[in-house]
Amino acid sequence: MSSLPATMTAVEIATPGGPEVLQPVIRPVPRPGAGEVLIKVEAAGVNRPDIVQRLGYYPPPPGASDLPGLEVAGEVVAHGLGVHGVAVGDRVCALLSGGGYAEYAAVPAVQCLPIPGSLSAVEAASLPETFFTVWTNLFDRAHLKAGDVVLVHGGTSGIGVAAIQIAKAFGARVFATAGSYDKAHACEALGAERGINYKIDDFVAVVKEASQGHGADIILDMVGGDYVPRNIQLAAQDGRIVSIAFLKGGRVEVDLNQVMRKRLVLTGSTLRPRSPAEKGAIAHSLRQHVWPLIERGAVKPVIYRTFPLAEAAEAHRTMESSAHIGKIVLTV
Repeated sequence: MSSLPATMTAVEIATPGGPEVLQPVIRPVPRPGAGEVLIKVEAAGVNRPDIVQRLGYYPPPPGASDLPGLEVAGEVVAHGLGVHGVAVGDRVCALLSGGGYAEYAAVPAVQCLPIPGSLSAVEAASLPETFFTVWTNLFDRAHLKAGDVVLVHGGTSGIGVAAIQIAKAFGARVFATAGSYDKAHACEALGAERGINYKIDDFVAVVKEASQGHGADIILDMVGGDYVPRNIQLAAQDGRIVSIAFLKGGRVEVDLNQVMRKRLVLTGSTLRPRSPAEKGAIAHSLRQHVWPLIERGAVKPVIYRTFPLAEAAEAHRTMESSAHIGKIVLTV
């Protein structure tokens, strides 16, 4: 610990607002507490919740860093008491509750995973937030199994590109919505049976026809709003609709008659406020079931663009343009 610098460069949210409020600052290097490790950050993923936090609508949970950034990759350079399974010198990627836009980040050791295979730090930094989210929602909540018809909304988002690949690798029939035919084709290249341009085509009709009227067993929805009744219309008997965001609004009217007749499960989750133990359990599942898929190339990171840490504002502008396919990553 004594060899570590006292201060570091980080990017903070100076005040709620547009991308320009992301400002480089000098902060003390965090010190890992009991059960935590300190990572010298080489790359940090950019995610939609970072933007929501920047706008002032997603405060960090109690005790978490006020800095944005929910995932990093780099080298473990120190640890607190009671750390097992992670050592100084290990190259890891990690899920954070905040603090990723910085040169150093402290995180519970149970939320770290080894960088799989020959992945670069940039590729590894793109994994935790999206892969933890996809696993806990598709498998822990929706109980995905081989043969399920799965519809992923936002198929070219970070969540989308992970969900398409993972669901496909576990034997599902995957469909995905996206905002252009180019993006729809990108979904198909990742393993979707059909990418659906939601601006032109009706995803309910497309999936119903492709599934011979069966509908979708699982719908992973980050849109909300007027998608909710359409999701219910599309859902198969005993279908599971999982909400993970609501870009078009969180208050909707639900036809309970359809929910009851189809025996639907309407569920959802958030990841950031969960305890380290809960996140550690998800990490264990990923290491057991998904990391081998990455190591043999069956599931791959999809990197759209990288930006230096100091250009975090430009990274946010790029994400808000929705032009990207896959992940945006900051290099540190």
